[in-house]
Amino acid sequence: MAALIRHFIANNYAVHFASAAATSEHADSIESAHYTTHPITLNDSQFDLLVTQINPAIVIFDRFMTEEQFSSRVRNQCPHALLILNTEDLHSLRYARHEAVKQGKTAAEACLNTTFSQREIAAILRCDISLIISRPEWELLTEYYQVPAKQLVISPLQQTLDTVSSTSANYAARSHFISIGNFRHAPNWDAVLQLKQLWPAIRSAIPEAQLHIYGAYPPKKATQLHNPKSGFLVKGWVDDVNEVMASARVCLAPLRFGAGIKGKLLTAILHATPSVTTAIGAEGIAKHNDWPGAICEDTSSIVEQAITLYTNQQRWEQASERALPVLTQFKALQTNAVTQLFATISHIQQDLPGYRRSLFLQSLLWHHSLRASQFMSQWIEAKNNNQQ
Repeated sequence: MAALIRHFIANNYAVHFASAAATSEHADSIESAHYTTHPITLNDSQFDLLVTQINPAIVIFDRFMTEEQFSSRVRNQCPHALLILNTEDLHSLRYARHEAVKQGKTAAEACLNTTFSQREIAAILRCDISLIISRPEWELLTEYYQVPAKQLVISPLQQTLDTVSSTSANYAARSHFISIGNFRHAPNWDAVLQLKQLWPAIRSAIPEAQLHIYGAYPPKKATQLHNPKSGFLVKGWVDDVNEVMASARVCLAPLRFGAGIKGKLLTAILHATPSVTTAIGAEGIAKHNDWPGAICEDTSSIVEQAITLYTNQQRWEQASERALPVLTQFKALQTNAVTQLFATISHIQQDLPGYRRSLFLQSLLWHHSLRASQFMSQWIEAKNNNQQ
């Protein structure tokens, strides 16, 4: 979201950021005279007054749950505002894949028609356009869920990606395995548990190797896995992820479920660090034959590829050299996506009423009989007021 805000500021927009979430010490900082923050409360008509006072031309909802909470209030107070949903990734897809894994199935066997997916697709349809993080998710929305393509704009993860340095550490200068991910994110925690099971086989083949696991908010159950004797090191938060990634020899990301584009793997690619992951991990970044490392679908392959990339210098160098073409292509996608987003916004704003008339499903979902979330919000607000 921070990158998106910066793009709007760069395009001469005044940005007002309203959030009901508590601030975090790890939150991204944005310094600009054109950027203002506002604390808000769920189910509170004070938000109506705020949004009326600001009178925005564009409103972006960060994830579909935010759209459910606030879109009816925005639509009522600012009917001429262009509504954009920033999906980040398809949360319902991640949820469906997680459920499949918990049931002993593969992510590919996930049930895509759930109450969760119905909520998310409804939010996408209610908005004028939605930002979709990858081509695979765009295809899922247009082909399976039949969302009109004109309501979707592909917007890859806007992670800052500087060109791979020509002085990146070589094979001999690097050591140890690395894994990175916020511990509160279910796919990342599952990956840590997978690594705990896989590590003994890797360690037995490479006794001098260590696995360094980084990420914000490590819970006690994670730190209890820390075992210096076996080389399984849970290090938690790191101030400079680029530094630790650039010095690692191989990145491990055995993701069994999830959605969207994985920033940790982009960071590995940025520093020409070969990675061993799954199709879920590589989704939206590069195809199997182009991957700078290995894409595996079973635990034995993950172990085998991890050992090979770590111990075979020629294989490591071949994988590392694939990073730059992948990075160059992804950066081009990022640049083109930003250009396309603002071109789409400009085009729709020329005749927003006409554009909305062409979206039958949007008008259907905005019909008052289907706005259950709006009425629920109003009921909660009234209940809260009566208790005061």
